[in-house]
Amino acid sequence: MTTPILTTTRLSLVPASLDDVEFVQAEFPYWEIVRFMNARVPWPYPADGALTFYRDVLLPQIARGEAHSWSLRPCDAPEIQIGVVTLHITADGENRGFWIAHPHQRRGFARETADAATDFYFRVLDQPELRVSKAVVNAASRRISVAQGMRVIWAGERDYVSGRLASETWAITRDEWTARRAS
Repeated sequence: MTTPILTTTRLSLVPASLDDVEFVQAEFPYWEIVRFMNARVPWPYPADGALTFYRDVLLPQIARGEAHSWSLRPCDAPEIQIGVVTLHITADGENRGFWIAHPHQRRGFARETADAATDFYFRVLDQPELRVSKAVVNAASRRISVAQGMRVIWAGERDYVSGRLASETWAITRDEWTARRAS
């Protein structure tokens, strides 16, 4: 399935491409963004980190139907990129991830993005359950999971860029999501 363009009230989610590499390389490697990312993210972030990730990991996953990913762009300024959201079709507890560039944080874009991606995951991809793992201290991410009606299904420790931290896996089923959206 080809990843479609998604739209929200304020955002256009444009399918990932190598055109995103320059933005990602410039805006992603900030401690405030990467500190709660999975330890697989190299730190310090290499000068070719975005290109290597997109070319060798993300775009091949998309081509195999294992992932969908979008660059986030304001509807009123589509030439500007403000972040990235990715969905993985996997049962390992890492189905959705996103980040918002620092100048665009604290404006509700993360919640809007999470809602659009989650809706796509259930309505279009017809997946039974969405799981996201996060560091317990990542309060902003936890608030989004709470607002979406997710629940904690696992607690323990995981390795993040910032070190080993208390971690949780949150989940919501397609039926739970559908019921929440209908009300």
